[in-house]
Amino acid sequence: MSFPDMGAATDLFSRVSYSRLKYYWRDLIDEDADGNFQEDTSFQTVIDRYTFDHKFRVILFDAIETIEVALRAKIINHMSKATGNGLWYLDSSLFEDEQRHIDFVLDLKYEFERSTEPFAKNYLAEHDDWDSKITEGDNPDAWLIIEVASFGTLSKMYKNLKNQLPQRSTIANDFGLYSAKDFSNWIEVISLMRNIVAHHSRLWNRSLSKKISNPKGKRFPWLNSELTEIQKKKPYAVACAIAYLCKAVNSQHRSTTAIRELCYEYPNITLNKYGFPVRWETEPVWKQCTR
Repeated sequence: MSFPDMGAATDLFSRVSYSRLKYYWRDLIDEDADGNFQEDTSFQTVIDRYTFDHKFRVILFDAIETIEVALRAKIINHMSKATGNGLWYLDSSLFEDEQRHIDFVLDLKYEFERSTEPFAKNYLAEHDDWDSKITEGDNPDAWLIIEVASFGTLSKMYKNLKNQLPQRSTIANDFGLYSAKDFSNWIEVISLMRNIVAHHSRLWNRSLSKKISNPKGKRFPWLNSELTEIQKKKPYAVACAIAYLCKAVNSQHRSTTAIRELCYEYPNITLNKYGFPVRWETEPVWKQCTR
């Protein structure tokens, strides 16, 4: 491997560990040459890959925030209006699985108790009968407690809502999907992606543990061809779902533009390592969404 800019290489190694960087060059090793690098391999390629991966994660994390904030608001609004009860989240009859409902409430109360938000701290200070158990003590209304719920907790809660509840479909429809099952799958996988990017983990040449589903019904442009089985577990598939949901929430959202511009900035990045197909930028989901 050549090092055209030794200063840049030294700088990168001074702040990024070898164990983290090595996954960005593993495909450049010639397995038939005793583990030596392929001819003309440059460390600049590693720098570009690492930098691209970082910028890609930042764009996705920002886009996921849009989805997460909107999901909280829509769950709170639709469920509270439908039930006329701010404590609906405690009602096990609204959920498919009783044990999963208990686990959800305990997680929700745990997150509320640990929150540093002023409204949560004030509530706990003013309610002496607060208890972190599922039914005991005073409990804040949904609009308050769900505001501090993690994306993972929201995803689990939505997945466990009764299938026949109209609000389950209404929330999915608000995000441009006609199938609550598809929406549940998408937010579950996006929640996994959020954990990856929040912990600054690598997306380069990575497969996720769960697949994105091809949507059965959709309001806005998606893809010309369905995702392949290989693509479904790749970051590209999740990026498509994120782009779609962001545009459904806000038609002016710039995540698609930001990703296109990033790829133009780094034309030598091997995008198929993320699952991007040839001419991916011509797919409908990557163009401006119109209502």
